[in-house]
Amino acid sequence: MTVALIGAGNMGGALVERLCEAQWAVTVCDIDPLRQWQALAAGASLADTPLAAVAQLGNEGALLLVVVDADQCREVLWGDQGASVGLRPGHTVVLCPTIAPEDTISIAERLALQGIACIDAPMSGGPQRARDGRMSLMVAAPAAVLERHADLLAALSLNVMRISERVGDGARTKLVNNLLAGINLVGAAEVLALAGRMGLDLSTTLDVIERSSGQSWIGSDRMRRAIANDLVPRAHVTLLEKDTRLAVAAARSSGFEGPLGASAAGVFKAASEAGMADLDDAALLSFLRQTAPRP
Repeated sequence: MTVALIGAGNMGGALVERLCEAQWAVTVCDIDPLRQWQALAAGASLADTPLAAVAQLGNEGALLLVVVDADQCREVLWGDQGASVGLRPGHTVVLCPTIAPEDTISIAERLALQGIACIDAPMSGGPQRARDGRMSLMVAAPAAVLERHADLLAALSLNVMRISERVGDGARTKLVNNLLAGINLVGAAEVLALAGRMGLDLSTTLDVIERSSGQSWIGSDRMRRAIANDLVPRAHVTLLEKDTRLAVAAARSSGFEGPLGASAAGVFKAASEAGMADLDDAALLSFLRQTAPRP
C-alpha cells in the first residue's frame, strides 16, 4: 500500500490527507514549502524530486500525478530527476489532471514502452469533496489494471466511475463535464449580474434559483462565495480557462461546434486577462458586473 504523489496543492493535498488517514504509505513531492509542511502534518513522507518520490514504491506501487497540465506531467516523468527513471514494470501512473485526450494517450504510450501501466483518472468536485471521498473519479484503463488498483481507487473516492478500457476516455469525459460546468458558471454569474442591475437582492435571487429550474451545483457553490466576497482560491480562474479551451478544441477536432462552449471559454479567457487569473472562479460575478455595458 505504497503511493507516491506529485503535486500536493488544493486537490492533491486533500488526497494526501485522505490516503494517510486510511493508513496508506504516501511519499509527496511538491515545490511549495507550505504544501510540504501540510503533507508532513498529514503523515506523509517528503521527497525532493519525482525520482526520489518513487524510490520507495513496492512492486505494484502507484504514482499519482496531481499537477496542472500535460507539460507538467511530462516534466515530472521525463524531466531532470524525473520519475520514469525509477519506475519499473508493475508500477502504474495515475493521471489526475484535466488534459487533452491526445496528451493522455501519448503519455500512456510512452510509459507502455517501459512496461509501465497508466490509469486515465481525472477528478471533479473540488478540494472538500476530494477530502471527504465524494469527488468524482473518472477512470479509463484496461480492466486488469483497474482491478489491480481497486483498493487505491476506492481509497481515493467513493464515486469511482469506470468509463471504458480505452485510455483517453477519462480525459474526454472530464472535458465534456467541465465544459458544462464552465457554461453553467458563466450563466449563473451572468444572471446574478443581471439581477443586481435590476435592483434585486442577490442572495434572495439565488435562493429562488436553487429551488427552481435554473439551479446548478457549480452556480450555487461559486455564487454563494461571490455574494459573500469570498474569493480565496479553491479553483483558480485559470483552471476553467484551460479546461474550457481544451474542451472546445476537442469538440472541434471531433467535428462538433456548439453555440455555448466557445462563448463560455471566451469569458474565462477575458476574466483571466483582466487580472483575475489567480482568483477563485467565483470572481466571474464581479467580472461580469464590471464589464457588462450600460445603455
